[in-house]
Amino acid sequence: MEEILSLEGETDSIPPNSAQYQETIVNGNPPMPGAAQNPTSTGSDGPDSDCESGSDSDSEDEVEQNLQLQTLEAELSSNPCNYEAHVQYIRLLRKMGAIEKLRLAREAMSELFPLTPTMWQEWAKDEASIGTGPEAVHAIEKIYQRGVLDYLSVSLWCEYLSFVLKSEEMVRDCSSADISKARNLFESALTAAGLHVAEGMKIWEAYRDFEQTIFQTIDPSDIQAKEKQIQRIRTIFHRQLSVPLVNMRSTLQAYSAWEMEQRNDLAVESSDLDGVPSHIASAYQRALEGYNARVHLEEQILRQDMSESEKLQQYMIYLKFEQSSGDPARVQVLYERAIADFPLSSDLWLDYTRYLDKTFKGGKIVREVYCRATKNCPWVGELWVRYLLCLERGNASEKELASVFGKSLQCTFSTIDEYLDLFLTRVDGLRRRLLFTTEVEDVLNYSLIRETFQNASDYLLQHLKNTDGLVHLHGYWARLELSLGTDLVAARGVWESLLRICGSMLEAWQGYIAMEIELGHINEARSLYKRCYSKRFPGTGSEDICRSWLRFERQFGTLEDFDHAVQKIDRFHLHLIELNIVVCLLNGIFHFSWLK
Repeated sequence: MEEILSLEGETDSIPPNSAQYQETIVNGNPPMPGAAQNPTSTGSDGPDSDCESGSDSDSEDEVEQNLQLQTLEAELSSNPCNYEAHVQYIRLLRKMGAIEKLRLAREAMSELFPLTPTMWQEWAKDEASIGTGPEAVHAIEKIYQRGVLDYLSVSLWCEYLSFVLKSEEMVRDCSSADISKARNLFESALTAAGLHVAEGMKIWEAYRDFEQTIFQTIDPSDIQAKEKQIQRIRTIFHRQLSVPLVNMRSTLQAYSAWEMEQRNDLAVESSDLDGVPSHIASAYQRALEGYNARVHLEEQILRQDMSESEKLQQYMIYLKFEQSSGDPARVQVLYERAIADFPLSSDLWLDYTRYLDKTFKGGKIVREVYCRATKNCPWVGELWVRYLLCLERGNASEKELASVFGKSLQCTFSTIDEYLDLFLTRVDGLRRRLLFTTEVEDVLNYSLIRETFQNASDYLLQHLKNTDGLVHLHGYWARLELSLGTDLVAARGVWESLLRICGSMLEAWQGYIAMEIELGHINEARSLYKRCYSKRFPGTGSEDICRSWLRFERQFGTLEDFDHAVQKIDRFHLHLIELNIVVCLLNGIFHFSWLK
């Protein structure tokens, strides 16, 4: 539908110092290599020897490509998270024209990673080059729909809009249903990128051009329909003029000229605002002031002569400015621009999601950003933890929460504490939903918590042995076995399993004893003291547990119990003294000062 909208070939309108311009020039999108092309279609008048040489060369290339293909397939089979291998595999399949394998490869990569705008553009164009039927058109639209969600890209949105308007038969015939579909798509594009200071105007202008073309198709005698369409175009102009964008004056002049065509006497030859309705003039002036306040910041993030760290710092300065201005939509668009330039900056994703958590409180927008954040930086445990919390705030289903939690455990984090935090966050969420949710899902029961604790213990045991983290995990587990599972035997079993692993940790014994005392099980607590008072704990641990036992007997025991504890502890201290004397004699450094 060339007469309605043409958005391709607009590199001239992209700032030449922008990353998008460079990507457009360097990463042009060639058509899909055709597998059926005749390699001898050119130069066929040459000697037979040249043909044979060319054939040999083609054969060698094919052998080399097949070897590369096998190598990449083996690598992806053993290491499916190798991003660069995915990229090379797709590039090679595209070169070979292996359509079906290429589709599968792209789907596999998109499941694990976000694709760049260029990769989505190539995918859509490849599919468009081999299929034109309704099913193919629908599939290509789906590709664009997915692509615009990965990163903010005005050029990808423009291609998406252009494709839809060219491919929809009903839109070409001005069908009301598909015109409505196109308008909804334009509104989605404006929501995503209409506030993009440097490039948002492209979408606004395309939207106006589309509505102008619709206007041209209306029967001149249908005055009411024409007036309604004029108002649509006027509204788009008014909306655009209220947004800080590049080339605002040219937009105002275009608006004035358009109103003149509608026989509204705006004085385009004098001041730009002469004759413009006062509320539009005021909105324009505010937008112009907003643009002037941002133009220096825009120049900084579009500079090509600074390092990546400097550019990221400029984005952070710009973001602070937008946050101080108090418009969440503008802040979000700028974050999206920054993410598009720095997709692997975990600090940027953390900052972005923190802002969204504070501003939108776990809505759908926040959930989608967390999904993208964990695909871009899957190695950051904090993002997964906060993703789970976001889902819980949004009342996500247990199926979705379990899925995200499962994906998080497949990632490689830099510290074992990040895994522990994930397990604890999962348990926290299950506990809260069991205790405080009025409508508990059928799949939710305490066995899920027990299973999570067991998996955590099995998973973390070798890495957290003799650490406070493992003690905390088992203490939490035992407490929930009592409060939610109402199973004292299971709670004791949790502590006993910990003691088999971390019996030399004073904190493990103290936690077990504290539980029994809290439950009023004095004899069981005393039995634990008798089991552990003679253990050699690190530092002053042995003295600490002995003093703790004596305090316990003062508070809960009989005189006989207290005397028995004193007798046991004195005998243990004497044993320690004898043992220390032997050790010191063996080391030749016996001194009596420590006996004083």
